[in-house]
Amino acid sequence: MSVPQSGETQTGERPSAATAARRAPYVTKLLTWASVDRLRLEGARVVLGGRGLRATGSVVSAAQDDIEAYTASYSLTTDEAGVVQRLTVRIARAVGEQHVTLTRSEEGIWLVDHGQGAARTNFGGALDVDLAFSPLFNALPVRRLGLHRGAALHDLPVVFVALPSLEVCRVSQTYRTASLGDPAVVSISSDTYEVELTVDTDGLVLEYPGLASRV
Repeated sequence: MSVPQSGETQTGERPSAATAARRAPYVTKLLTWASVDRLRLEGARVVLGGRGLRATGSVVSAAQDDIEAYTASYSLTTDEAGVVQRLTVRIARAVGEQHVTLTRSEEGIWLVDHGQGAARTNFGGALDVDLAFSPLFNALPVRRLGLHRGAALHDLPVVFVALPSLEVCRVSQTYRTASLGDPAVVSISSDTYEVELTVDTDGLVLEYPGLASRV
């Protein structure tokens, strides 16, 4: 994974050789989030470099309300600018196992493959992916846009992957810097909700009110 620099744009363009030579060092973190009701856990190994990251992780959820028990694992890679390149999610339920792979080309075309051939779409120009119930994925727009380091507001198309169904769709989300500092606070809103996330100096979620906290 190449590493982005602070002056790059949001488009995911690859840096020059001179820029790549000034790449930031990699940082590896092992992170765990517990849901507020303690019926769901997420663990991830994350490799950070500039705005880019690689992550492998899993979400384990007990049965609750109308959601059945499941275990999901994922593998995520972004490019130097923090734009998602590839995401694979595998899920195990009592009824069986499924997977989905999302791949984004440099031209902005997404391939969505549930194992029966890939469908092509641009998802309205989306650069980020949001995995249901996962605080890790909220870090993607925060880090890519530097919202934890400089105040800004962005209305974004986002590719949303539902759990446990693995249905994929485009959603609209607004990311806004609420306050800077250590930690910083970033607001996420849509037509149906608004929440303020607390994030660390790397833009990774510390607390998602109503969903999960890092432990």
